[in-house]
Amino acid sequence: MDPILIILAGTVVVLFCIIVLKLHAVISLLIAAMVTGLLTSPELIYNYAVHSGVSEQEAQSMSAMGIGTRLATAFGNTSGKIGILIAFASIIGTSLMKSGAAERIVRGLLQLFGKKNTSLALLSGSFTLAIPVFFDTVFYLMIPIVKSMGVRNPKKFGLYLMAVIAGGVMAHSLVPPTPGPLFVAEEMGIDIGTMIIGGLVIGIITVAGGYAYSVWVTRKWDLPMRDTPDISMEDLKKFSDQENKDLPRLWISVFPILLPIVLITGNTISKMLVSRTNANLNSFQQGIAEVFATVGDANIALAISSFIALYLLWSKIKEVPKFKKFVFESLTSAGIIILITASGGAFGQMMQQTGIGIRIEGLAANYHMALLPMAFFITAAVRTAQGSATVAMVTAIGIMSGLAGSGLQFHPVYLAMAIGCGSKIFAWMNDSGYWIITKMSGMEEKETIRYFSMLLLVMGFTGLIAVMILSKVLPLV
Repeated sequence: MDPILIILAGTVVVLFCIIVLKLHAVISLLIAAMVTGLLTSPELIYNYAVHSGVSEQEAQSMSAMGIGTRLATAFGNTSGKIGILIAFASIIGTSLMKSGAAERIVRGLLQLFGKKNTSLALLSGSFTLAIPVFFDTVFYLMIPIVKSMGVRNPKKFGLYLMAVIAGGVMAHSLVPPTPGPLFVAEEMGIDIGTMIIGGLVIGIITVAGGYAYSVWVTRKWDLPMRDTPDISMEDLKKFSDQENKDLPRLWISVFPILLPIVLITGNTISKMLVSRTNANLNSFQQGIAEVFATVGDANIALAISSFIALYLLWSKIKEVPKFKKFVFESLTSAGIIILITASGGAFGQMMQQTGIGIRIEGLAANYHMALLPMAFFITAAVRTAQGSATVAMVTAIGIMSGLAGSGLQFHPVYLAMAIGCGSKIFAWMNDSGYWIITKMSGMEEKETIRYFSMLLLVMGFTGLIAVMILSKVLPLV
């Protein structure tokens, strides 16, 4: 069966289950993943595995797996990547909310930037933080602040939420050292510094376009704040009436958010230095690099941060039953989010195993579009089909590296930027990030399409237009 038809079948199943049958997202996604897996022949799986670079033996082993094993493996792979992060992030978020630390941070931001510039502060802060850190992690750390600010001005909740998304999501695909743009830069022989500068320039333009859309859409439609499993509106509101002296100090309030950023960034920088110096470091430098390699791992960094956040919570309530209740509630809400995101990831991986990337690569060779739009639309097609921005970028660079060759009329960084912008289109239910944002912000599925998926669509096309203009005006060849 053709991979495109399999993708369409899986898409119809998940939409039918969620929209028509009103089934829970976990059940809907797992059913769709199972249908997709059942329709995928061992030959397609084998071809996908070989194309992915695994050995002949591993490819044969993967193609011989039953649907149950493949589904469980895909579910486990996604859960392994995000499960611990979501659990600790939920503890941090609940602790910041229940202790009043999130409220204290909000007051500090308002004092520093003023009420009128709050959304711009969130936009620029999220973009900066997402350069060394995965967007998911940035979102986990910022969502408590968004909710606390939203209580003060409920009509601006949607704008604050979209500002964080718009700021952080583009850095993930444009600016190294995040894996997607780093891989593209290495494959195309682009200097990392050039890639960073190009990513920053295009990123700022796309973020500006995304912010303009955010302002427009939040004026047109109102996004209400809702209770989420980790925090209720009543809990959020009770801190807004307290005096500063009754809240934690600002430095300790912001510490659980800044610490993992510092540790993860330190690990990223130390890895770059080690690779550039070919590990020719003295004993002190080697020791520092080893420390960051341990504490700078995202799981460990958030674990350390969660202990600090728990201390904040304990110092506020000092009651064992309440303390245990809040921790239990945070982990319960995290469990639901992990189930949904892992199911979405399993659905996406089942789609990948159809070999949709190979199919699109074959189609792309038959079209003779302009190179930059071609790179953009190939990446967008792969992203929409299987849900992962990084996989879409890796697939696209595999295609474009052969088609582009030499003789470009512009610097290859523009081709890399077109691929990065294309990886933002179109985020929907086969993307684990879609479900993280949906559940942690309290949105309904149709609202996530409007406030997240369409936002990425606008930013992606804004980036393509900017890349095409700059490649003509400033080719840099």
